Amino acid sequence: MPPAKAVPMFSPELRRGLGRLLALALLLTAGLVAAAPAQAAANLVPNPGLETVDGNGFPTCWERSGHGDNTFTMGVTNDARSGTKAMRVSITRLVSGDRKAMMLENAECAPRVTPGRQYDLSVYYKSTTAANAVTLFRHDTALGWQYWMDPATLPATSTWQQKVVRTPPIPANTDQITWGVSIYALGTLTTDDYSMVDASAPAPTPSGCTDAAGCTKGKWQVMPYQSTVRGIHAVMLHNGKVLLVAGSGNDPNAFAAGTFKTAVYDPATGAFTNVATPVDLFCAGHVQLRDGRVLVMGGNKDYPTADGKVGYKGLKNSYIFDPATNKYTRTNDMLVGHWYPSATVLGNGDVLSLGGLGEDSTGSTTTDYFKASEGRWLRQDETKQTWAWWGLYPAMVLMQDGRLFYTGSHTFGVGLPGSGASIYNYGNGTITDVPGLQRKDERDQSMSVLLPPAQAQRVWTVGGGNGDAGATAHRLTDLVDLKAASPRYQAGPLIPQGTLTGGAPQTGDQGKMYVSLVLLPDGTVFETGGALHNRADPVFEASIFDPQTNKFRTGMATDPVPRTYHSSAFLLPDGRVMAVGDNPGNGSFDTRISIYSPPYLFKGARPAIQTVASTNWAYGSTQRITVNSAVTRASLIRPAAVTHSSDPNQRFVELPMTVRNTNTIDLNVTSNPNLAPPGWYMLFVHNASGVPSTAKWVKLG
Repeated sequence: MPPAKAVPMFSPELRRGLGRLLALALLLTAGLVAAAPAQAAANLVPNPGLETVDGNGFPTCWERSGHGDNTFTMGVTNDARSGTKAMRVSITRLVSGDRKAMMLENAECAPRVTPGRQYDLSVYYKSTTAANAVTLFRHDTALGWQYWMDPATLPATSTWQQKVVRTPPIPANTDQITWGVSIYALGTLTTDDYSMVDASAPAPTPSGCTDAAGCTKGKWQVMPYQSTVRGIHAVMLHNGKVLLVAGSGNDPNAFAAGTFKTAVYDPATGAFTNVATPVDLFCAGHVQLRDGRVLVMGGNKDYPTADGKVGYKGLKNSYIFDPATNKYTRTNDMLVGHWYPSATVLGNGDVLSLGGLGEDSTGSTTTDYFKASEGRWLRQDETKQTWAWWGLYPAMVLMQDGRLFYTGSHTFGVGLPGSGASIYNYGNGTITDVPGLQRKDERDQSMSVLLPPAQAQRVWTVGGGNGDAGATAHRLTDLVDLKAASPRYQAGPLIPQGTLTGGAPQTGDQGKMYVSLVLLPDGTVFETGGALHNRADPVFEASIFDPQTNKFRTGMATDPVPRTYHSSAFLLPDGRVMAVGDNPGNGSFDTRISIYSPPYLFKGARPAIQTVASTNWAYGSTQRITVNSAVTRASLIRPAAVTHSSDPNQRFVELPMTVRNTNTIDLNVTSNPNLAPPGWYMLFVHNASGVPSTAKWVKLG
């Protein structure tokens, strides 16, 4: 497996300076620069064959770039595929980083692009190493030049080979891109004959939708049966079924009787299979492992005392649920008890768990680390500790460099000291403040997601209140770019307002806690459910958020069932959304199941993935699929493991395409396991109308 590429956090100084002025002067002298780039030409790359050089002997419109601690040479060689010149980069010593030749970031050399359109990038190359990647930067009209993504890796080859990759749709506010090929290991890379052409599909033909309400709002269906268990925890399994875990289900009588429940639900048939549940897994943590089994950690050791002097107590028990047998198997215990713990899968497949309440009902400051390859929780002397308090169900999102971002979303009480959000480096034990989160002490039962695509490294935090203080939920959302040199939350759009029980409209600052966010296969986010107050006053409102425009599409159909405390919503492999749970303050629990069909399911025929050459995918590989009609985008979506408005492992990973023909497509898989931790994923494609296929299951890593 190729090593994960270290991604620059901001444009290096190497790509700026006097060299550009000299290159521009030479271009003007040679008459290569028009008043504006000629986009009518088939190839948008200036000097694609590298035949014109500047006064330093380097191809015009190109620059030496890269970052990190390494020794390299970079220049022109006569070992060309065509003409007399090619570019060669050699790394002879490498501690960190990469080296690459990139198109100059200026008006004359960087190809102009149109948001929403797609472009085929082509390059011929030879390399002595497989550690190569096509690298894209984009120019945001508001933010300037910034890293975009590495859409494809290039295997080693001693003869000239062509690599073609199609960009995802160009993001909003992007007017130019630059690109090149990075090398990030010891070796030599030679490139020649670059090309970039507009490959956008024709504008889609109107579908002639016959269901106007469905096309604009989507539709909900309440199933004609109810769940056999209280769906407090929901996990989408790779066999297409859903694990619903209740434990005692927030019912002290069930706890006293030792009645702990789990069921496996089959959305295709409506059947429930009851599962023997060993302990009270109510309010445990859970995450899916590389092989598709589910690691469940912690849970409820005891309910609060009658006088309220002692609160909930956390278990240190841990189990693995196997979908093949529908059985729990006990692992070794965690170091301490955890009630409401986090669970984040790392790029190596291990799991980090933080926070929650311990066996004595006090806040746990112990870090627990599950070594997946050994199937055990590490001992105290093997685990790195910071003894930091992270709260209950702290939302810890894995970043592309392996650190964790604590988003500020949590359950119960106020936020952490400082700004309420931070970046945690488990390796060296550092915690770095991330400022800007609005009302950080009122993000109880807010929800955070890594926005599509994961390569963009943007997190969105939505809603919240303060159940302990009885604060009314607000409408705030916040956005942060984790690629920035110093990440900082910025205010996002306000949550659209809905209606309360009885149809009274929300007013003023009234928003939501217990909100659910679901990543959809068209690259948008479905926002649904929630309540105005702690365990009371459900809000009936749903919307779709577009990460490309940072805007809501309002007025989506609303779930007829209230979805407040202990509710969840998550994506099914057929592109629908399933919603479960509601636990009002009177102790009752709504066991109805609702299914939402988003508007894209009413907009004409769906594309279909006909074949997948392999269901076992390696990082940095190219995977071939066949489809029944033209598609414009492909993605991997990690299946849900959600509870209490918390699923920090949810992510949508872009799969840039190499289009062989209408029906045969090669998908370029990221080489960075921090972007897509190992495990089973739902593979989707969608067409120019945004209509997705039904998913195929593939196993990554």
